[in-house]
Amino acid sequence: MQRLVVALGGNALQQGNGSATAEAQLEVVRSTASYLADIMEKGYQLIIAHGNGPQVGRLVLQNEGASHITPAMPFDVCGAMSQGMIGYHIQQAMGDELRRRGMDRPVATLVTQVVVDKDDPGFKNPTKPIGPFYTANEAKRLEKEKGYTMKEDAGRGWRRVVASPAPVEIVELPAVRALVDSGAMVITVGGGGIPVIRREDGHLEGTAAVIDKDYASERLAEDVDADGLIILTAVEKVSINFGRPDQKDLDALTVKKAREYMKEGHFAQGSMLPKIKAAVAFVESKKGRKSIISSLEKAIDALEGKTGTIITQ
Repeated sequence: MQRLVVALGGNALQQGNGSATAEAQLEVVRSTASYLADIMEKGYQLIIAHGNGPQVGRLVLQNEGASHITPAMPFDVCGAMSQGMIGYHIQQAMGDELRRRGMDRPVATLVTQVVVDKDDPGFKNPTKPIGPFYTANEAKRLEKEKGYTMKEDAGRGWRRVVASPAPVEIVELPAVRALVDSGAMVITVGGGGIPVIRREDGHLEGTAAVIDKDYASERLAEDVDADGLIILTAVEKVSINFGRPDQKDLDALTVKKAREYMKEGHFAQGSMLPKIKAAVAFVESKKGRKSIISSLEKAIDALEGKTGTIITQ
């Protein structure tokens, strides 16, 4: 059985600009679970990672908004809350879908800490978008009133950005491996993992950041010796000259060509760039590994080589 790490993008958890209620999220996740179960029926063992940008941003807003009533939780705790919330929805939806299909497979969410370097340059240059989208005027007001760092996000609007250090070590990796080896479908490194710093005495300490889920997924895929990394996003294929008349969709990318396109600036920092970087890193980590970037709806076709963008050495 081939082992796949699946990195779920935001569209697998929340429908565009649709409602952000728990009920609406669960409805989207149930649809996602159906696509994932289709992949499992093809004989793949899945390990699920996911983002949390909109969710953790909203949790922070909720905490700040109610701070006059109850103490606001720090950023790393909000990250843990988002992991539990999203993992709960995915495991409930997957459990229901697998039972409906007569597939006997346990599903478990593991709240996961990921060590980052306290001196990571990401702390000095916030790049990770979180929370909802804002207009340019709203963004300016938030910068002035709350001291947020706001950046335009790939033509979709303005969002708050926070530090995004690179993942160094998955703390709960032995537990992840044990669950995977037992045959369970594991949901882990949610939102890139809860970012923690390892102090000199060995103790862990949470820090205010969001690790990019694509980089964390790549770290996870290496660590569990996955056969493939599939990054599911809102588009069917990677493109160069995206959104322009000369846009070109890519069926395949070598590592060398991917690096050329990155150098030429074809991929947006808060959008496709981390996906390409993660895909390349996984392919380079061991001979024979491959990465695929495609949409959730086309995942099976992408795995069968009919669509999507495959990245190879």
